[in-house]
Amino acid sequence: MTPSITLLGPQRRPTLDRVLASLDVGGPVAVVNAGWRERESDDAEIIGLAGEGAVNLRLFARWMDALQADPEYAAAEREHRLMLDELQQLYQIRLDHALQAAAAVSARTDGHANTLAMASDDALEAVRLLDATHLARVRELHDEFYGTWRLEERGTIAVHRAEVSRLLSTAACLVVAGGHVGELLRVLHLFHVAPHVPPRVVAWSAGAMALTERVVLFHDRAAQGASLTEVCDAGIGVVPGLVLLPHARRRLLTDDPLRMSALAHRFLPASCLVLDDGVRVDLGPDGALPPDARVVGTNGQITEGTAA
Repeated sequence: MTPSITLLGPQRRPTLDRVLASLDVGGPVAVVNAGWRERESDDAEIIGLAGEGAVNLRLFARWMDALQADPEYAAAEREHRLMLDELQQLYQIRLDHALQAAAAVSARTDGHANTLAMASDDALEAVRLLDATHLARVRELHDEFYGTWRLEERGTIAVHRAEVSRLLSTAACLVVAGGHVGELLRVLHLFHVAPHVPPRVVAWSAGAMALTERVVLFHDRAAQGASLTEVCDAGIGVVPGLVLLPHARRRLLTDDPLRMSALAHRFLPASCLVLDDGVRVDLGPDGALPPDARVVGTNGQITEGTAA
């Protein structure tokens, strides 16, 4: 059964308690705040907001325990991470050139309109192909790693996986907080959360991004200058067809329609969903966006409805 998903903007002023009350969650809530890393145990506020009977799955602490208990696996995981990091760096080199080429072609005005349009489409298609190929390579490395190590049979990790599965089987709702998206993705995959997601999920910021099929990092307003908008990893895939943009108005150059239009076109047919402060998006069946969801349109504007 496909879970019902509620996506929230950043929780600087927490609304989790009100959201859960409005959803009439009829059972205990399981919480994942592993994106907080070493602060995972500082969970009194989020557990309080999640309501009576809420339980922290403690995925970060379970990961630390598994690494300590199984040095052979810990060494293999470090090597796996080094390979992923190297793959990401090589992708970034190619992506930088491809994005510069696409921007240069799009900026041309001296030529026939049809020729310029075709060249612009082709340049953007090269970026799409690079993104897709990189994500496929990332998935290949993950599949090879997990296939080799068979974590469902491996000591401490297998025990933790079984306990996480048991806790999720009794939960009516899973809450996934934000934080460091890389660490969050790692433990969600490690403890095989996706097949055991309960009927309802509420997530925000990095927690929402981790639910998608591909996690995209972006920051046009970084102190050191705009960073590459890049595909960084495969999410757990319970939210298909969306690229999520938390803090969009603080991180994106929303007043640059060419840049925003390129962003929307790049990830089609997925919709680029804006998750700013105060936003709540209740996805419909099969992940459908509600009519008032705010997305980056192919015209470069943030509009309500699907990208157009």
